[in-house]
Amino acid sequence: MMLFDTHTHLDAPEFDADREEVIQRAVEKGVTRMINIGFNRETIPSTMKLAETYDFIYAAVGWHPVDAITMKDGDLEWIASLCKHEKVVAIGEIGLDYHWDTSPKEVQHEVLRQQIGLAREIAMPIVIHNRDAHEDIIRILREEKAHEVGGVMHSFSGSWETAKMALDMGFHISFGGPITFKNAKQPKEVLAKVPLDRLLIETDSPYLTPHPFRGKRNESAHVALVAEMAAELKGISVEELAEITTANALERFGI
Repeated sequence: MMLFDTHTHLDAPEFDADREEVIQRAVEKGVTRMINIGFNRETIPSTMKLAETYDFIYAAVGWHPVDAITMKDGDLEWIASLCKHEKVVAIGEIGLDYHWDTSPKEVQHEVLRQQIGLAREIAMPIVIHNRDAHEDIIRILREEKAHEVGGVMHSFSGSWETAKMALDMGFHISFGGPITFKNAKQPKEVLAKVPLDRLLIETDSPYLTPHPFRGKRNESAHVALVAEMAAELKGISVEELAEITTANALERFGI
């Protein structure tokens, strides 16, 4: 199988003791490409280092909504300059997070709008983080004409109605470990309805570990478990699911 983990955080401190082994385990499981996410002042440089070290690791760079309040003058220009790098394939993860009370909503909105504007200016897809902010995310994506660049709704947790509005704007929908949870009725129902040519898979490691390893550290090798459940929900073989989602990711990110 050729698997593509479209969203991971291999530079996280949780991997400091065995990062090379974690990457090797992913390769052994058939993960041929990964996108590491740099989302603030600390993780953008470490993400770039990973992308420059490994041929099969790519980078997305952006400012996470939880960290929106830390964005300073010049940071948007920094992101823009990094987007010229051959291994940077998206601006992200960006979006809204109403769960963690770390950045005021109005600051999150402004930082999101600025980054969508940059993406449109340089024709780069965006990776959207959305936690408990479905209505505002869709509204801002529409107002800022995000359909001009499209992108990915990462670790999707919303309703089919929200997914359909994102699909109508040209977005791909990405699913991770939660689709393997026994009580994850809505994500499973939504995934079953998402067209195969708009479907992506991810781990968001070290977070959102799939069953049967829930509660432990997640890693990119576990994207195989996500693929297995997605294939079951779609009624196709895991090999076909892997082939389709990898092709989707290559096209979406221009690789």
